[in-house]
Amino acid sequence: MKQVILTGDRPTGRLHVGHYVGSLKRRVQLQNSGKFDQIFIMIADAQALTDNAHQPQKVRENIIQVALDYLSCGLDPEKSTIFIQSMIPELTELTFYYMNLVTVARVGRNPTVKSEIKMRDFKTSIPLGFFAYPVSQAADITAFRATAVPVGEDQMPMLEQCREIVHSFNSIYGETLVEPQIILPDNKACLRLPGTDGKAKMSKSLGNCIYLSDDEETVRKKVMSMFTDPNHVRVEDPGRVEGNPVFVYLDAFSRPDHFERFWPEYKNLDELKAHYQRGGLGDVKIKKFLNQVLQDELAPIRERRKQWEAHLPEVYEILKKGTEKARTVAAQTMHDVRAAMKINYFE
Repeated sequence: MKQVILTGDRPTGRLHVGHYVGSLKRRVQLQNSGKFDQIFIMIADAQALTDNAHQPQKVRENIIQVALDYLSCGLDPEKSTIFIQSMIPELTELTFYYMNLVTVARVGRNPTVKSEIKMRDFKTSIPLGFFAYPVSQAADITAFRATAVPVGEDQMPMLEQCREIVHSFNSIYGETLVEPQIILPDNKACLRLPGTDGKAKMSKSLGNCIYLSDDEETVRKKVMSMFTDPNHVRVEDPGRVEGNPVFVYLDAFSRPDHFERFWPEYKNLDELKAHYQRGGLGDVKIKKFLNQVLQDELAPIRERRKQWEAHLPEVYEILKKGTEKARTVAAQTMHDVRAAMKINYFE
């Protein structure tokens, strides 16, 4: 069986460091590993419209921003197929058929759906398209016969629901669809990066993000204003490491060579944490170190983004060719699905 990856992002804004450590960095590693036959990276504009139906221009404008973030992080159009979701009508048709295999109650129990509804404060005014997006996501994954989906921890319930749909379809219509496996980040700190304000999740809508495209000064300001341990008032006070966003970010980004170059007083992060916990180490010093670490990681990404921004027609051509290639694959899956369901009436 071919080894295939499908993953993507909603174009509701520029991508941030949470996206980067949660899946983008891993996508690039998987892309370059040589272990996969095909890699599909989807710009999920149709999903973005489920809660932005009255702001189509916002979604349209952010498609190119997300594409630029992809390319600047190292996704290679020669190795990965980058495409636009809404330009593949087969995905909509698959979603429609899968809806018959899932109950409203089952979607309502999905923890990710419940969390997203609460965060957006929909209450009882939930757009049907938004509520059903686990079904749409299953269509996206199965259309390309994905065997693996690299995502953050918050998407695990979505993958489980996809697997249920695949099992149900294959049980009724015969073995047709591929059941995907989830690939989580190796570093546990990358599973869910908190916002700079200490909120549990970094979110564009909450305004607590460090964007991949932020310039050096913007990153510095955001880091220096980050939430830390509220009880660590004086330098001599013992500090709390667990749940402290500054240390969570250091867990996700810092490497041994960062200490060698930027803070040789400490051999590693464990030594730094121990000093903070016993007291005598101020937040400002740690934030300055984190800023150096982040700047080191983001500098090459910013540089590549500038280069691609100077060649936007090439970026559009990459999206066009990728979408054409992706549609060919999705159309073959749709052909097989229709045959399995006995609705290929004129063949």
